[in-house]
Amino acid sequence: MATTLEAPKPNMRISPLGRVEGDLDLKISVRDGVVTDAWTEASMFRGFEIILKGKDPQAGLIVTPRICGICGGSHLYKAVYALDTAWRTHVPQNATLIRNIAQSCETLQSIPRWFYALFAIDLTNKNYAKAAEYDEVVRRFAPFVGTSYEPGVTLSNKPVEVYAIFGGQWPHSSFMIPGGVMCAPSLSDVTRSISILEFWKREWLEKQWLGCSVERWLENKTWNDVWKWADENDSQRNSDCGLFLRFSKRVGLDKFGAGCGSYLATGTYFQPELYENPTIDGRNAALINRAGIYDGKEFHDFNHLNVREDTTHSFYRGSTYLHPWEGVTEPIDPLDGHKQGKYSWAKSPRYEVPGKGAMPLEAGPLSRQVIAGRASAASHQDHDPLFLDAIKTAGPSVLVRVMARMHEACKYYKLARKWLDQIDLHGKFYTKPVEHAEGKGFGSTEAARGSLSDWIVIRNGQIENYQVVTPTAWNIGPQDGRKVHGPMEQAFIGARITDPSDPVEMGHVARSFDSCLVCTVHTYDEKSGKELARFRIGEGM
Repeated sequence: MATTLEAPKPNMRISPLGRVEGDLDLKISVRDGVVTDAWTEASMFRGFEIILKGKDPQAGLIVTPRICGICGGSHLYKAVYALDTAWRTHVPQNATLIRNIAQSCETLQSIPRWFYALFAIDLTNKNYAKAAEYDEVVRRFAPFVGTSYEPGVTLSNKPVEVYAIFGGQWPHSSFMIPGGVMCAPSLSDVTRSISILEFWKREWLEKQWLGCSVERWLENKTWNDVWKWADENDSQRNSDCGLFLRFSKRVGLDKFGAGCGSYLATGTYFQPELYENPTIDGRNAALINRAGIYDGKEFHDFNHLNVREDTTHSFYRGSTYLHPWEGVTEPIDPLDGHKQGKYSWAKSPRYEVPGKGAMPLEAGPLSRQVIAGRASAASHQDHDPLFLDAIKTAGPSVLVRVMARMHEACKYYKLARKWLDQIDLHGKFYTKPVEHAEGKGFGSTEAARGSLSDWIVIRNGQIENYQVVTPTAWNIGPQDGRKVHGPMEQAFIGARITDPSDPVEMGHVARSFDSCLVCTVHTYDEKSGKELARFRIGEGM
């Protein structure tokens, strides 16, 4: 159940710190070694919605990919579909395949890079020195010098080499345009892409991470299957995945970081023949990786009209609760905002779940894998019961959230390989659209970190309103108007900290969500209000 707390007390507030990236300050209160309160403060203003107002409708294709340096392709993907739906374009099947391939490859590069460069290095913390596998964890995962760190990070660049073959560059490509893509690949491009993906699969995914074939891993359908797999033979037991599973259970990563227990996936990747004429209403049925909501007990179809952004505790004028098409971005001085109980530049996305009202929803790999467990998928859609079983039998946790992300390496590799085989080199890749002067559009995808969406309103040939809702906003948003915490705030509450001066457990929780911001955890003693520690988490890219 969500905890309902007031905004941070004045003696807990700190000013935003000057850093090279957007900052996320996580303020934690601790009592007897257990986190009792948590507040997330996104401490820098973004303002892309203001930048885009009044611009040409295609400005979103250029501006929004600059929001993030490591998932700009995902921003491009959802921005182009926002325009496709607003302009009622025709998208050739080849173009849909190319868009799918590029999007999946961007996510594939993120998986090993995130694990080795951002998450696993905290496993070498001195607090775990007495654990049986600690020396081996340090040998493999220590930053820069670990035997698995260097190849994991280095080989992570392979999938985006495929992206660059089709997109011309990565990051910040602009090759997806309304009506298709600006490329016409050759046989050499396709065969080279296949070779690159096969190399990545063989050298990292199978040899280093799994210790087995992709096909063997995907035979796991329950959480119990995963643990049996980890002890099946020496190759799997001694793989990076096998080591991570054993060590995580040893140090308790399966015991905290649950979050809100409700999940959102807006879905991604389209079956080409089902989405030649993109519409908002036809989107769910054309998706390969499905959209949906899981409220902790029941599944619901995703409807973008049920999305709201709450600004009660955000540094924006008033306490609005609006659908993004009507969204307002009017920043105020944070000093004035704090007087009104506001404490973050992030808005609080909420979803109106039928019969249950506004709910915070976790976004990310675990969310989309939970939705993949929903029954009654169409023949072209992903059905995978593994992580729905995991949260029902073991419960959500840092470990389960991490494993959901790593699981996707196998799934997205297989999808990308299939799509490469389906490209018709003699077919069309673009249909020139009619640039309608009026319209509303919605585009969304599943970026590496979760559901990423654009809403556009076009009037008189210009952008009247443009709202971007990121997975980071879904996860790190502050309390809403009912004082209900966001998913990450809830994930901190209840966690036990071994050493308040070095709260590595908080680092694990924050990294498991992989917020697209540089994070600093501020730990306070609940009784005295004294700050105990600051723990820097370099999440942003």
